[in-house]
Amino acid sequence: MAEVWFYQLQRRALDQVLPALIERTLQRGWRAVVQARAPERLQAIDDLLWTYADDSFLPHGSQAAGDPDLQRVWLTCGEDNPNDARIRFLVDGAEAAPFLDAGYERLILLFDGRDEASLAAAREQWRSLKQGAAELSYWRETEEGGWSKQG
Repeated sequence: MAEVWFYQLQRRALDQVLPALIERTLQRGWRAVVQARAPERLQAIDDLLWTYADDSFLPHGSQAAGDPDLQRVWLTCGEDNPNDARIRFLVDGAEAAPFLDAGYERLILLFDGRDEASLAAAREQWRSLKQGAAELSYWRETEEGGWSKQG
């Protein structure tokens, strides 16, 4: 069963956090899937990964680009994992439960702790996953911009 890590964004937005987390994933030699709930959000993430830094980019693909087996990072709104990823990033309230036993090392839920609806959805996922005996971790943003494991 995959570990499920909840990342509560308090100071920075998703576009400031996601590229660094994906970079760490790739440094470990893992492939990743990033799942959003809406095509518009997925397009924004696609644009972000090409432009988030002046001196760097994160190569990635999606159904529109094709060749999933060549992609270290795959963007989707669905439940697919065509690049055999070990890590799945879930944004905008995408559900972790369908992927607990899907061969992932880790599922990472990123949510905006300043948004009440996002916070409530994350809490509901936590409760549901906890009842199913999933291994959960909660990470909170520190004032220095790092992450502190809370539980």
